Amino acid sequence: MSNEYPPFRLGKPRYDQSTFDGRLRHFFDVIDPRTLFTSEEKLKSCVKLLDDFSKGHLPPTVTNKDLWEAQKIKQAIIHPDTGEKIFMPFRMSGFVPFGSPIVVGLLLPNQTIATTIFWQWINQSHNACVNYANRNATSPTPMSRFLLGYTGAVSTAVSIAVGLNLLIQKANKFSPATKVLIQKFVPFPAVACASTCNLLLMRNSELSTGIEVEDHNGNVIGKSKVAAKKALMETAITRMFLPAPILVIPPIIMSLLEKTAFFKRYPRVHLPVHASVVTICFGLALPVAIAIFPQYSKVDTASLEPEIQKLTKDTTLIYNKGL
Repeated sequence: MSNEYPPFRLGKPRYDQSTFDGRLRHFFDVIDPRTLFTSEEKLKSCVKLLDDFSKGHLPPTVTNKDLWEAQKIKQAIIHPDTGEKIFMPFRMSGFVPFGSPIVVGLLLPNQTIATTIFWQWINQSHNACVNYANRNATSPTPMSRFLLGYTGAVSTAVSIAVGLNLLIQKANKFSPATKVLIQKFVPFPAVACASTCNLLLMRNSELSTGIEVEDHNGNVIGKSKVAAKKALMETAITRMFLPAPILVIPPIIMSLLEKTAFFKRYPRVHLPVHASVVTICFGLALPVAIAIFPQYSKVDTASLEPEIQKLTKDTTLIYNKGL
């Protein structure tokens, strides 16, 4: 068997998660939009194949490749906790194809206050639905917490975007062309701050209750507030980094292309080219951002609470930071 398909491990990632390259390849698999076209028949066969593997009833013709592909499809479509299919636009594999038109809307030129509010609202609504559809459902989470995060994110995004646009419009020292250029970058701080706000509102209870830390055998040692703070900080950095390539690089590329003779001669190609640039940046930036930190990270036991240190002799423990 080639190294491309290592021995199959049920429920485990195919690639080494201790390296950035391994995490990046894993998340390219997670967001693969090809899984959106999986038929019901194919999904059922994948689920049955994995079930047969767990029971030790595999036919001899089944390969590691078959098993890894089956797990990839099942994990892309079926929620691991509820066992139900995730609505297509809210799957991680649908985040780029369904989110790209929204990003194009955020970056449209000559935005009015009304269109700014509309696109920021649509963007945060889509993000909230993705977060809810892919939530940890092992323990019930009050709907009020999701509504709080959603309201906070929308309020933050709209306030920052509208406020910056008004400041730019009133700034007399900028020429009209410079104002238009600066306005193209307004969505980035609005979305970055809103995403961070959403995260903190949704998961602030972790700071008071702590999150589980485990030893390297998967045994839960206890709940740590220190680990929770570290997990939230790492996730917040990811949320702030993610919008940067998506909302900063396309305006730069489009500003350069708009100066070319081709674009001046054929202005109708602006929107399709813009959409293509956004989709490419989105598809590359998403896996890079969520691969910055391991989902399951290590923390020095000595840095945790004394009561945690007393329960284990391990020098490091593991926690799930979330995505």
